Amino acid sequence: MPFDLSLYLVTDAGLCADIGLEKTVEAAVQGGVTMVQLRDKYASDEQMIVQAKRLKAMLAGSGVPLMINDRLNVAVASQADGLHVGQSDMAVQEARNTLGQHAIIGLSINTLAQLQGAPIELLDYVGLGPVFATVSKQDHAQPIGFDGLAQLANACQLPSVAIGGLKAEHIAKVKAAGANGIAVISAICGQPDPRLAAQAFLAQ
Repeated sequence: MPFDLSLYLVTDAGLCADIGLEKTVEAAVQGGVTMVQLRDKYASDEQMIVQAKRLKAMLAGSGVPLMINDRLNVAVASQADGLHVGQSDMAVQEARNTLGQHAIIGLSINTLAQLQGAPIELLDYVGLGPVFATVSKQDHAQPIGFDGLAQLANACQLPSVAIGGLKAEHIAKVKAAGANGIAVISAICGQPDPRLAAQAFLAQ
C-alpha cells in the first residue's frame, strides 16, 4: 500500500480518553494525518484486535494506512496495513515473513549503529528519535536532538519519520534535518480539537 509519512499519528488511549480513540483518529485524519499507528502497551491482544478492526473500517477509502505497534498477531487478525517494531520487539524478518511483501514495516532507530545493523531490504521506513524527551513514552531512549536526527536521516537509505516531543513549530527543523515526516502522540491525542491540531502541523 502506498504511504505518506508527512504527519504520522501514534495513538495513546489514555490521552484520547476524553474524546475517545476512534473520534480522535477520525478528527485527526480529517485534519490531514497521513498515517495512523495503533499503540497500546496496556490493552490485551483481544482488546487491540477489536480496536484495530474498528479503526481499519473507519479508515477504509481514506488512503491512510493503519499500522500496529509491536503486536504481529494483532496486525494479522485485523488485516492492518503494516507493523511498526522497536529495537526490543520481534525480528523484522519474522514480521516480513508473516505479513508478506505488501505490508508496510517500520523500525525505530536511535543510533547510527542501529541504523547500520538494520535489515534495510526488509523495511519500508524508519522512525528516528526521540528528538526530545517526552512524557508520552516513559521508556524512550536517549534524545538525539536535531543534530542527531540530521545525522541519521542523511545516513538512511529509506524514508524516515522523526518522533519524540515534536510540535508544529518544529516542522521546519525536521525538514531541514532531512526527515520525510513527523510523528506525534500528545500533540494530537488529548488535544481539545484533534482536527485543528493536525491542521496546525500541515499549515507549517
